[in-house]
Amino acid sequence: MADNDLLPDAQPHESQSPVDKEDRLRTDFVDSVLDAVEAGDDETARNLVQPLHPADVADLIELARADEREGLVKALAGIISPDVLAELNDYVREELIDEMEPQQVADIAGQLDTDDAVALIEDLDADDQQAVLRAMEPDDRAAVEEALSFPEESAGRLMQRDLCAVPEHWKVGQVIDYLRSNAELPTDFWEVFVVSPDHHPVGTCKLSTILRTPRTKMVSEIMAREQTLIPVDMDQEDVARRFQKYALVSAAVTDDSGRLVGMITVDDIVHIIQQEAGEDITLLSGAGEGDINEPLPMTIRTRVAWLVVNLGATICTASVVGLFRGEIGRFAILAALMPIVSALGGNAGTQTLAVVVRALATNQLTSANTAWMLLREFRIAIANGAALGLVGAIGSYVVLGNATLSVVFGMAMLINSLVAGLVGVLVPVTLDKARLDPAVASAVFVTTMTDVMGFFTFLGLAALFLVP
Repeated sequence: MADNDLLPDAQPHESQSPVDKEDRLRTDFVDSVLDAVEAGDDETARNLVQPLHPADVADLIELARADEREGLVKALAGIISPDVLAELNDYVREELIDEMEPQQVADIAGQLDTDDAVALIEDLDADDQQAVLRAMEPDDRAAVEEALSFPEESAGRLMQRDLCAVPEHWKVGQVIDYLRSNAELPTDFWEVFVVSPDHHPVGTCKLSTILRTPRTKMVSEIMAREQTLIPVDMDQEDVARRFQKYALVSAAVTDDSGRLVGMITVDDIVHIIQQEAGEDITLLSGAGEGDINEPLPMTIRTRVAWLVVNLGATICTASVVGLFRGEIGRFAILAALMPIVSALGGNAGTQTLAVVVRALATNQLTSANTAWMLLREFRIAIANGAALGLVGAIGSYVVLGNATLSVVFGMAMLINSLVAGLVGVLVPVTLDKARLDPAVASAVFVTTMTDVMGFFTFLGLAALFLVP
């Protein structure tokens, strides 16, 4: 055996996984696919992408630049399945669908669950939507049209029509034979719904229970009669809360008459939770949806609108400072200290606001405990304000040597901390009572009020006790 046969470089190397330890596509893998497409080597690109999960193929398309996507999609034409389109970001998917013929979109929609088919075509222009619906099979078209008749972000849009429902007078053996022989059943489901003759849900049976029960047992003997039903018009956030509260894997959806019309599964709820959590974070900052694939003009319009609102709020704050320009002119050090009061008040208000908005979103804060929440934040604000005021007063005295100024500075920080605690609760609660999203406008109101009160309190106290 030659010596070089023992060298490490002579040993075979395992191919690197296209995803890293955090399940993200590796940069070098993405570059390899895009380089192959750019070089016209579509076969290499397809061979690289073929083993990927549909969700990873969707990530690959999203990671490509907008000007690279068209070539990438053409190169992977045989690999981009309906499941890949269902996993795509809404804006990216809309771009791809705009390039397709209505019949192509209809064929793809017909291979998807109803909820995914609705997501595929609900954002199309009215004319394009109708063209796609006309090209669909009658049964698929009827299901999608019914779903589109429900409000956006409701259980009716979220549910899938394909489910397994059996009468309670069946035996377990009949259910098992039905599951094996019926090709129209959904691909993935975890429980069988039991219905009355008028198709009202009366119970559920887990698949594990069915498989472990003798064939001669009646379904009515093994089914669980207690179940969580989802009204068809329930908002998707409320649906997600029910899944979280009752640890559901799937749930039946009922119409106004109580008939079973669909089911929602936990995989759809995971997407909803992620979507709603991300929206709340970006809305608090006035950044719109915060989606990096959002069209540039839409992003600019959203951000400019909130920046204009912030500009108006800043002008209000500046007008308060203007009331005390004489005092600031005679005691210039006030100009250096007053931003500290307003900034700490703003930070304290943001902390309270984040807690309250989350509590409202998760149903932890209701009419029953609003007063308790207000008292709790008031006590926190007193403690934090006292601590900050004491530290600020001591610090300012050490630096400036003016005892009266230090007391005024400390008192202003305490008062503004109390204001921050109160408005951090009252603003989002008031918006929620008015049926407005507290995540949208709360931050602007809270910041404005803490700035205005911070400047007014500090400069007002200074005018009373410092400036002759």
